Amino acid sequence: MANIQLVKNMKTLRKKYNLTQQELADRLNISRQAYSNYETNKREPEMSIVIRFAELFHVSLDMLFLQTISPYDDDIIRERKGPYITATEADTKDTLYLTSGEVDVILKYRQLTSDNKRLVDKILEN
Repeated sequence: MANIQLVKNMKTLRKKYNLTQQELADRLNISRQAYSNYETNKREPEMSIVIRFAELFHVSLDMLFLQTISPYDDDIIRERKGPYITATEADTKDTLYLTSGEVDVILKYRQLTSDNKRLVDKILEN
């Protein structure tokens, strides 16, 4: 039996980027029918297909299998399941795994004055 979260996320990501099942199937080098079977939970994709899918959409396997991916614009901090919140580094698009405490620090940092940010930056340089 396929992972229900994976099925939902595959469909969400395809629609989010305005791709048809055929267009996505072509990118995955599979038939449209095979891809359709994944989205309708009639067939489970092989891990190699899931890995290629994750690479196409720049998401982790953890996100595909365990998290609800939003159909709306990407947020820096996504919905979470488990002990970590995933975030995407703006410049490199790397995935970061943050604790809720780390997220709180980032949000507080953003509210600091420029002078206080410089002080924090100076402390963190060591």
